[in-house]
Amino acid sequence: MTIWEMLAVFAAGISAGTINTIVGSGTLITFPVLLATGLPPVTATVSNALGLIPGSISGAIGYRAELTGQRSRVLRLSIAAAIGGLSGAVLLLMLPSTAFETIVPVLVALALVLVILQPRITKAVQRRRDRKGTPTNPDGGPLLFVGLMLASVYGGYFTAAQGIIYLALMGMLLDDTLQRLNATKNVLAAVVNSIAALFFLFVADFDWTAVALIAVGSAIGGQLGAKIGRRLPPTALRALIVVVGTFAIIQLLLR
Repeated sequence: MTIWEMLAVFAAGISAGTINTIVGSGTLITFPVLLATGLPPVTATVSNALGLIPGSISGAIGYRAELTGQRSRVLRLSIAAAIGGLSGAVLLLMLPSTAFETIVPVLVALALVLVILQPRITKAVQRRRDRKGTPTNPDGGPLLFVGLMLASVYGGYFTAAQGIIYLALMGMLLDDTLQRLNATKNVLAAVVNSIAALFFLFVADFDWTAVALIAVGSAIGGQLGAKIGRRLPPTALRALIVVVGTFAIIQLLLR
């Protein structure tokens, strides 16, 4: 990498760590930047997964106050995240690279749709919470476990927007504040990234320069996201993600 490419990857890591802590979809920032440096899509994905682990952990630590009293829930749902994340990582390496290059633009497009629809998802969740007489399971029951496991398969394969999927599922099936659910989301994202990266360490090729730059950047971003996330205009963040994600789709289709 040139010095300018390294700076771009580092800046993308900070942005991804911040956005992942607040809403998710930080991969839509780092992934196209890694592609722009010349990395193949699969190498970019596995390097990104490993590099974002410190950011996920940093964000979870930043939300530690909201995690109070959620130990049992987090442990149970982390099992689903680990199973799904490992399955997604295996699929990434089992499928031919041509299949990955075909599927990823579709996944990015889906992620962008989820980012755009996030305000409506949040309002729908709030309306459900305001509806009296609706029983909820404190851990979400089997439906949430299976739903998060499937979402984590996607997360292990390609992490973009998995946090939004997590929040949508937990918001519909758990009776808790969105900030506490966001704290749980950060832990689950850390589990998926860690289990997938641990698997990749033994079977995939990394670009260690990219990993290091994203790791340091995302750790910084995780703390920034935890501190200022509630004050940032969500519309501006969604607009940034959509712009970068659209660039990623165009770049993938032109490869």
